[in-house]
Amino acid sequence: MFDRIREDIRSVYARDPAARNAFEILTTYPGLHAIWLHRLSHWLWGRGLRWLARWLSTLGRWLTGIEIHPGARIGRRFFIDHGMGVVIGETAEIGDDCTLYHGVTLGGTSWKEGKRHPTLEDNVVVGAGAKILGPITLAQGSRVGSNAVVLKDVEPGATVVGIPGRVVQKREEVDPKRAEMAQKLGFDAYGMAQDMPDPVAHAINCMLDHIRVLDERVEQLSAQVRSMGGEVESVALPSLSGVAMPEEAPADNATPESGNK
Repeated sequence: MFDRIREDIRSVYARDPAARNAFEILTTYPGLHAIWLHRLSHWLWGRGLRWLARWLSTLGRWLTGIEIHPGARIGRRFFIDHGMGVVIGETAEIGDDCTLYHGVTLGGTSWKEGKRHPTLEDNVVVGAGAKILGPITLAQGSRVGSNAVVLKDVEPGATVVGIPGRVVQKREEVDPKRAEMAQKLGFDAYGMAQDMPDPVAHAINCMLDHIRVLDERVEQLSAQVRSMGGEVESVALPSLSGVAMPEEAPADNATPESGNK
C-alpha cells in the first residue's frame, strides 16, 4: 500500500510543476484523495458490499468534487489535475499513466446494462472539460483537447479536438523534415499537423516547407561555387536560445576559405 502511495506522489511530481513537496501533495491534492478513496470503494464493490462502496464514493465526491463509480477500473499512476467536476462511470476502464483534467466526463450513452463507458489505454491525456461518451476506446498515447466531445474510437498517438471530436494529428504523420526545420529555426513543432484547422499553424507549416526548400537549394549552390574555386561566406545561423548553430562541414573538394566577400 505504501509503495503505491509513493508511486502516486512521484507521478504528481512528474506531471505537475506546481508540486513542491510530498507533504503538500498528500494534504492538498484532491485528485489523489479521490483515487485513494476509490481504491477502497472498489475493493468493497468487488466483495459485494455495494451500498457501502457507493456511500464511500459519495463521501469522496462531497470531499473532493470528483465522482468515481466504485465499479470503475483504474490503473497505476493515474493523475487527476485540479479535479473539480470529473465524473467516471461504472464500466469505465483506465490504463496506466493516464491524466485527466478538471471537468472531464467518462460517461455512457445507453441505459442498457453491460459495457457502456469508455476505455482509456495507457498514457492517455484528456484536457479540461472534455466529454468521452459511450463504450469507445482511446488507444495508447492518444490526446483529447479541452472541451472536445469524443464519440468514436481514437487511434494510438492521435490528437482529437472539437465537437464532435475529430483527429487533427497523428504522430506518425508528422513530416520529419518539417520538424527538423522547425527545431532549427526555434519553432515548437508540436501540434503543427498538416490538416490543423488553425490558420496560423497552417501558415507556419507552409513557411517551414518553403524555407526548407530554399535552404536545400542554397546549400547546393554553395557547394557548386566551392567546387569551382569560389569563396562562400560561412555564417552560423542564430537560434532563439542565443547559441549559434554550427554550419555543416563543406564537401571534400571544397576550397578552404581565406576570407569573406
